[in-house]
Amino acid sequence: MPSRILCTGLLFLLTGCATYATPGGAAKMATLGASAVDQNNATEGGVADAMAKKPLASFPAAVAIVRVQSPGYRSYTAQGWGTGQYSIITTRDVEAQTDMDKLQQLPMIRGLAPLNRLVLPEQLQSDHELRVGAAKLHADMLLIYTLDTTFSDVSRATPLSVVTLGIGPTKRMRIMCTASAALMDTRSGYVYGLAEATKEHEELQNAWKTDDEIDRTRRDVEGKAFTALVSDVQKTWDDVVKEYAVPPAKVSGGTSDGSVYPTIPLR
Repeated sequence: MPSRILCTGLLFLLTGCATYATPGGAAKMATLGASAVDQNNATEGGVADAMAKKPLASFPAAVAIVRVQSPGYRSYTAQGWGTGQYSIITTRDVEAQTDMDKLQQLPMIRGLAPLNRLVLPEQLQSDHELRVGAAKLHADMLLIYTLDTTFSDVSRATPLSVVTLGIGPTKRMRIMCTASAALMDTRSGYVYGLAEATKEHEELQNAWKTDDEIDRTRRDVEGKAFTALVSDVQKTWDDVVKEYAVPPAKVSGGTSDGSVYPTIPLR
């Protein structure tokens, strides 16, 4: 009996001390010129400049895509690159290929290409650096998205930066991810539309025995949030096409003989 008690105590100490560090935060989309308030409200600051921006993209449009996160972002499966106001993530650790294919196959899109460090400076301060990178790919538009994932005790409102594993049999933990996106004109910085989706998962804290288990759950929630975001982007894109697209024969640089436009491959 004493040995059993000792073993139980050791198991409690070993599992109780195990921790999981939650990933970094989302990028501040307002820094990238993607704030709905700045685009629409007649307030001071850069609003006049934002309202003066005009849509300049041609259709069918080539679109560059990039995921941005907070400076110094790090998770178990991805690490941010770049310094300044935000970082970029080039690893597709939660984005399903089927979702990327849905974006590629949107009407009036002639190509979808990811931005990476080869076309971007290391210092990242605003949307300007991203738009210059998109211009290097000859993309008419830029789709910027970020994932904001939080871990919290259901009984508390404050997010957790560290989750203790293997204890708290009555504690319920919540993982919530909000995926946000902005569709921007490469040339002018005009924001055509915004999209957003949220997914969450609740589970007893002691159900997670290892950091790998909790991280798999984190990636699952983020993947579902991204899938839902793609659905919202599809709706936003449909509205953009209805308002801004013209028949291919009238597009600057387009063809009137029905020939196929060159495409940007999705890498």
